[in-house]
Amino acid sequence: MYILPFLRITESVSGLSGVVAIAGNLIIDGLGHKEVQTRRGTIPTRTPLTHTYPRSVVWGLLPSIPFLLLGYFLGYYLWWLAVASVLVGPSHMFLDMFTEAGVYVKKGGKWRRYALAHFRYNNPFANGLAALAGVFMLFLFVYPHTVLFLNFTH
Repeated sequence: MYILPFLRITESVSGLSGVVAIAGNLIIDGLGHKEVQTRRGTIPTRTPLTHTYPRSVVWGLLPSIPFLLLGYFLGYYLWWLAVASVLVGPSHMFLDMFTEAGVYVKKGGKWRRYALAHFRYNNPFANGLAALAGVFMLFLFVYPHTVLFLNFTH
């Protein structure tokens, strides 16, 4: 099945999901980071503009809108792209919770940073674990039947 004249559905799923994920993460980091001048030099900080769970959903969904509209006008309902785009922001926030800066939550009317673990950005263990988790999620995406529907009665 072809979603566009030159792309099969499987190529469209992985390609468009990848484009939306990269664009969404670039938007979240581009708009949500600012540099603050301190006595020790310039340090990057996060802002609540993009680094909260509810707002990250909106920023992650933003890059998919042109593709969703194009699909709609071509007669396709790209539900998988809508689901993937909604997950871009929260997955970014989930990984940011393991860094030193964490994410923002509103508590008592004020923004507070929340972090599960205060790993440094250059921590080889944390980065290796995140990379392995990413490879595992990619494997689940490419071969879902292998892991989810294992047949143990060979």
